[in-house]
Amino acid sequence: MQQQTGGVSMSRARTRIEAKVRTLRHEAERVLGIELVPAHGGTFPRFTPGAHIDLHLPNGITRSYSLVNSPDEVDRYVIGVLADAKSRGGSRYVHEQLRCGAVLTIGAPRNNFALQEDAASTLLIAGGIGITPMLCMYRRLREAGRAVRLVYCARERSQAAYLDQLGTNDGSVQLHFDADHAGHPFDLGALLAQQPADVHAYCCGPDAMLSAFETACASAGIGNVHVERFAASAPAPDTPQGGYTVELAKSGRRLAVPAGAALLDVLLEAGVDVDYSCREGLCGACETRVLGGCPEHRDAVLTQSDKAANAVMMVCVSGAKSPTLVLDLA
Repeated sequence: MQQQTGGVSMSRARTRIEAKVRTLRHEAERVLGIELVPAHGGTFPRFTPGAHIDLHLPNGITRSYSLVNSPDEVDRYVIGVLADAKSRGGSRYVHEQLRCGAVLTIGAPRNNFALQEDAASTLLIAGGIGITPMLCMYRRLREAGRAVRLVYCARERSQAAYLDQLGTNDGSVQLHFDADHAGHPFDLGALLAQQPADVHAYCCGPDAMLSAFETACASAGIGNVHVERFAASAPAPDTPQGGYTVELAKSGRRLAVPAGAALLDVLLEAGVDVDYSCREGLCGACETRVLGGCPEHRDAVLTQSDKAANAVMMVCVSGAKSPTLVLDLA
């Protein structure tokens, strides 16, 4: 059974919202800004800094994009989309076919990159389109009078979106364009070595930057480390993954997952009501409680401590190390 409220369709497992494209704006080279408003009036669900929404595109592809605007603005959502040279149809559709007035289905906001708003000190590091969640975070901390520093890196100034919205000369924003430094990237190690041990450090950007960031944080002894990835980069399993059995605790059903098969596909083929979106272990839509067995975590959402706890898993990309996996599903 579904309830309709101001264009928002709510079912037991998921929320779908109809949104209309009000404006499209060139934000930087290959970056398109999209302003969405409720298609049938009313307001959107509130969100927190660092949150993202799923765009369910007419070509059947779903992609997740961070919310750029203020969480206080419930009458609109704003996202920035980079035209990816390796696009499989998501960003290409947005840049080439999306038009003002189009009505899209979007998911309710989710946050796998939550901001610790009461931290004594915060460092935000953005690479390219990674500025999108950081801009929202930066604004919120500035409004609250918190100590925050934003480092924004891009290959060239022309590729840096939202520069006009940073407007501050108090030293809290540092820009680094590789082209102005003989092609050299920003020295993350030197920056992080200068930070207090209790700083909350956030990074969103390409994989090479995230790897350098995590290494530098470990060397500097920084424990409060937060990352968000553009693409999955899960390591290969310790051993080749064979077949296993998944038990659905709520119904008692047992399903065989053949060697090499995707757990999500087996669940869907069996008619199991499970939410999902990206199929890459990036968005967190398919997070499912684990009640027994040992998952093989292959997502980019859970922290290392989360994975060690084995309390939840992302069923779109993860599997099992144990012969049986018990999930909180019907």
